[in-house]
Amino acid sequence: MNILQAQSVRQRTLKNAISYVGRGLHSACRVTMTIKPAEVDHGIVFVRKDVHGVDNRIPARWCNTVDTRLSTVVGNQDDIRVATVEHLMAAIYGCGIDNALIEIDGPEVPIVDGSAEPFVSLFEQTGTVQQDQPRKALRIHRPIRIEDDDKFMILLPSNIPHITVDIDFPNTAIGRQSYSLNLVRKNFQRQIAHARTFGFKQDLETLRARGLARGGSMQNAILVDGDEILNEGGLRSENEFVRHKVLDVVGDFALLGMPIYGHLVAYRPGHALNNRLLHQLMSKPGSWSLTTVDEMNHQPGLIHEPHPSLPTAEDAPELDDARDTKPEADKAATA
Repeated sequence: MNILQAQSVRQRTLKNAISYVGRGLHSACRVTMTIKPAEVDHGIVFVRKDVHGVDNRIPARWCNTVDTRLSTVVGNQDDIRVATVEHLMAAIYGCGIDNALIEIDGPEVPIVDGSAEPFVSLFEQTGTVQQDQPRKALRIHRPIRIEDDDKFMILLPSNIPHITVDIDFPNTAIGRQSYSLNLVRKNFQRQIAHARTFGFKQDLETLRARGLARGGSMQNAILVDGDEILNEGGLRSENEFVRHKVLDVVGDFALLGMPIYGHLVAYRPGHALNNRLLHQLMSKPGSWSLTTVDEMNHQPGLIHEPHPSLPTAEDAPELDDARDTKPEADKAATA
């Protein structure tokens, strides 16, 4: 089988609704989240069930990202928000789900165990169904690059969705790590979904004094103290740290609403940089075209005109944190 054919060519949604109760990483709020099937071309939409009298719907789109300082936060014109969406969005992308309605009665997606694996398990248990419309895709034609000091990200043309991530935390148990893989469904589930978020012991007191990371523990994060990993069970896999960074990038880029046929190369990525690259991408419509997964499977050389229905960078709100300017301690503790 051609590796491209591992991607579903039709849109998919869940067979049945599923629910999960848990606490947010930063807010520690206990929330109930119910993920329901949705019709074709619906996309992924959050609904804040605890909010009344204003618009409580938030489409999970890159142009609705309003904060990237501690996680990826999406919001609407009434400033109704849902925080820490990246792990759930990564699982949605990894399981090939295009359409879902996510009802949540609080401000933050549950952190669960700090990875995407529990969400993947829920989706696999309930199953998905194929819908009667083709799955859209975005094909990269020309390189797109952004930089922020020594960090950078590049999108390169490729006929396969592919990602390469490199991180560097010198003088720690993490060090420098790299990971590269084709972003097809089973690769994500087997190699990336299990990887947990991580933080540093010396940063916890400062964060909690600021009312942050209140729901964090070694049950939902890897805790690093210099060259030691404090979790009793250690790591789940070799290079779990960089695998989690891949997970975060996948979750943030899932806000595009379709797979990207290109090679994403990232050195020291973070939520702010991820979103800036999406802004840069959508501001350069001549560098990409809208196609379908089926067309990429069978006619990888086919060129299409850019699609006018996609939002551009001018449609997006200003981020609370347009650049990743939070203190280094925050960046490490909320990786």
